[in-house]
Amino acid sequence: MSIRLRMLLSYTAMLVVTIGLFIISGLLMILAITGDMGSIKHLFANHYSHKPITAQEESVFLDLKYLALKQPEQLLDEDTLKAYDEQLKDVSSALIIRKGDSFVYKTDKLKSIHGVKNLPKFEPSNIHIRDTISYGKYYFSYVKFDFYFNDKDLGSIFVIKKVSPYVALSKNLFPILIGVLLILLIVTNGILNFLVTRSIVTPLSALKLATQKIRDGNLNFKVTARSNDEIGQLSVAYEEMRQRLKESIDLQLKYEENRKELISNISHDLRTPITAIKGYVEGIKDGVADSPQKMDSYLSTIYNRATDMDALIDDLFLFSKLDLKKIQFNFEEIDMVRYINYFIEELSWEFEEQGIEVRFHINENNHELVIADREKLKRVFVNIIQNSIKHMKSHEKIIEFSIENTNEFIKIEIRDNGNGIEPTSIPHIFDRFYRADNARNALTGGSGLGLAISKQIIHEHGGDIWVESELRKGTSIFFTLQYAKKSEGS
Repeated sequence: MSIRLRMLLSYTAMLVVTIGLFIISGLLMILAITGDMGSIKHLFANHYSHKPITAQEESVFLDLKYLALKQPEQLLDEDTLKAYDEQLKDVSSALIIRKGDSFVYKTDKLKSIHGVKNLPKFEPSNIHIRDTISYGKYYFSYVKFDFYFNDKDLGSIFVIKKVSPYVALSKNLFPILIGVLLILLIVTNGILNFLVTRSIVTPLSALKLATQKIRDGNLNFKVTARSNDEIGQLSVAYEEMRQRLKESIDLQLKYEENRKELISNISHDLRTPITAIKGYVEGIKDGVADSPQKMDSYLSTIYNRATDMDALIDDLFLFSKLDLKKIQFNFEEIDMVRYINYFIEELSWEFEEQGIEVRFHINENNHELVIADREKLKRVFVNIIQNSIKHMKSHEKIIEFSIENTNEFIKIEIRDNGNGIEPTSIPHIFDRFYRADNARNALTGGSGLGLAISKQIIHEHGGDIWVESELRKGTSIFFTLQYAKKSEGS
């Protein structure tokens, strides 16, 4: 529910509840005073019997009373009675003259009074001259005077007015009801305001606290959305911002840690050849290389160490550019079967020189096209092959190539029959500068970046790379490439 709708409903509820409570409180107040709704009439009968009549009513009543005492026959004159009745119109009263069991005069305003039996009985003593009477739903207050006509017939004068006890009650209780209404408005508004503002202020306070935590550098918390309204959506967006900010900072810290590790590894890998070069140069300066053969050996060692340093720097430069995504890839369609055959043929003399048997398991009639960068892909093959050669100590050295076609990509496997990799080392072999040999000796050479570079290149191709190895049985490195188009029947 939106905040706008919630506020509208709360204000509507406040109005409806207040009016309802106002009506209920009024009824309860009446019941508390009278005991029941019907007793209101009895309560206000006394009220009207003691309430002073108006000056016009008093004047007409006294004049008619005088006529009743002195000239009662005048009360039989309709014109005289109409004149007096006209004087009562301004105060909403009316005139009734009763003689015996019939009306001598009754104004049209009193149609609800049908017969003389509905009027109070004749009372010669005139003790109860003021009272109230009711006819069904109608209620009247009156002032009367009973007398005798000259023929000794019973006569009565009524100055009568239609009244409402409920209106009178409302008028008397008006100040109290207004006070109750104000209290109900305040209480209802306070409760609804509390309920509505709590649903708004509480999440806003949580967002304020979250902002303060972020300001202080603390991102290890969670912002929970408590509703689906605008503030709930803001909380969700705020939580996404916190997560991304935390990921960004964590990544930045990881980059910083990697940078320090990289500097440490570079320093370590450069120190060894530099130390060797310095040692051999000092040997030459001190005359230790006192024969052409020794001099040639020293210079060859210096050259080899410098070459290793140059290769390390090249690998480091390439890895850094790959990591920063600053190397341009020239993707094209490549026939993988022909590409691998060409690669094996190009390195055949090296394989023969080192006594390595190369096997390629592929259906020659199945030529699959992939999207790849020729030069970068060649670097992947070279790095994997070099890594395999360094760890092959058996007399029979074998490297096998195979291609497997799937529905989504081509999977290439390069397998050797070397010593295999320790299970604890398998998750780390694609990490930069990682060597399974904890001593990091230089017996096998290499920069420690070859497989890390291969991983970066394969990922840039949209593929994946992984390793499977078993100790003393060999190692397989797999990587995938995307199809350019699939051949018929594959």
